[in-house]
Amino acid sequence: MTQMIETVRSSVQTWECDQMGHMNVQFYVAREQEGLASIASALGLRPRAEGLGRAGLLPMQQHIRFLRELRPGAPYVMHGGVVEATREGLVLFQEMKHTLTGTVAATFVSTVQWADLEFRTGLPLPSAALDRAPALAMALPAHAAPRGLDMSPPRPTPTLAEADALGLLTTLRGLVTQDLCDGFGFMKVQNYMGRLSDSIPNLLAQTLSRSRDGTDAGGAALEYRFIYHRPAAEGDLLVVRSGMKSVGTKTYVWCHWIFDAESGECFATAEAVAVSLDLVQRKAMDIPPQTRALFQSLIVPGISL
Repeated sequence: MTQMIETVRSSVQTWECDQMGHMNVQFYVAREQEGLASIASALGLRPRAEGLGRAGLLPMQQHIRFLRELRPGAPYVMHGGVVEATREGLVLFQEMKHTLTGTVAATFVSTVQWADLEFRTGLPLPSAALDRAPALAMALPAHAAPRGLDMSPPRPTPTLAEADALGLLTTLRGLVTQDLCDGFGFMKVQNYMGRLSDSIPNLLAQTLSRSRDGTDAGGAALEYRFIYHRPAAEGDLLVVRSGMKSVGTKTYVWCHWIFDAESGECFATAEAVAVSLDLVQRKAMDIPPQTRALFQSLIVPGISL
């Protein structure tokens, strides 16, 4: 395997951590997006390059695995490379490791498109980038492979009317504000994950009549898959609809559809493998039989991203 290039080196800040005591999933994605800039630079695709000021790499799909917690103060480093390169786009890999221990904390596989950032339209990948890609070429490592998610091609883009018909729960509703957006007025990739993270306490309240405040039990995401359908922009009203896909002994899979609340069009779909977490022992817990039975009763037949 080709030596991956270093893409990010930093540490976990307290304000990046959530009620579980570890770095929130949205900040893993934020750092992964920073790393894309380093890979773009290695491919000659940075905005300062002549004629590229309004173009950049935009994720179309992402598969993310969270393998270890990163807690406040943890130093980490990210490395990445190119799994596939064509005129239509790139498949890029990055992994985040604890700097001291070398333990892999997270992996990211992103299918990205070279695109006009102002109009969000796809562009052919420049020949110069294709020429440089072999120097970063690598095979996908085994620890980044899907474990709890089906990686079949996504279903046709859902609509809000379909979510209504399936009885999916409303788990978040809000405005796409300026602080959530990039310089072109579109919601940053990390904030799709952030909005889903914000929705989970409401999801658990509606399904388990349980709140995470004041308890030693929590939860953690192990794996995510995102499909980005169209960009959310500043001023859009956003609504998340969620449903249970499957339940195992320790893990369960939620499916989330993110919509424009006014037009009913879909911004993104996602599936997440989650686990109950003992916040004292910092370990996964089996799902209690009563909770598993409840979760099984909530499964929405045929739901997917």
